[in-house]
Amino acid sequence: MDKIIAELRACNEQVPVPLELPDMDDIIDVEEQLLVALDNEFRQFMLTVSDVIYGTLEPVTVADPSSHTYLPEVAAVAWSLGVSRTLIPLCEDRGNYYCTNEIGEVVYWKDGAVTDDEPWANVWQWAEHVWLNS
Repeated sequence: MDKIIAELRACNEQVPVPLELPDMDDIIDVEEQLLVALDNEFRQFMLTVSDVIYGTLEPVTVADPSSHTYLPEVAAVAWSLGVSRTLIPLCEDRGNYYCTNEIGEVVYWKDGAVTDDEPWANVWQWAEHVWLNS
C-alpha cells in the first residue's frame, strides 16, 4: 500500500484547482448518505490518495460535494443505470464502472453486468494495475 501511495503521489498532476483530501467526518457523511459503510481499504484510499489527479481515470471523491466525482452523485447515476446497490462505485469509465463489492474486491461493471474478469483483491491492487496504467 505504501509503495502505491508513493507512486500515485509522484504521478500527481498539478492543476489550477487541486482536490482536497477528506477527513473521517467527510467519509462518515458520505456513508450516511449512501446508507452503506465503506470497507477499511476504501476508507484508507479516500484518506490518502483521493486528491490525486493522474491519467484518464478519475476515482470518486468524498471531500467536495460539488465535484463531478463526488461518490454519492456517482453512485446515484451508477445505480440508476443498473449497477447493483451491493456495489459501490470506485471509478466511472466511459459509462462503465469499477466498483467495490461487499468484501472489498474491485469488480468491473460493463454493459449491464459485472464482467467475468478476475476481480482485483482491493482498491490498492486496482490502483496499481489499472489507475497507474491509465
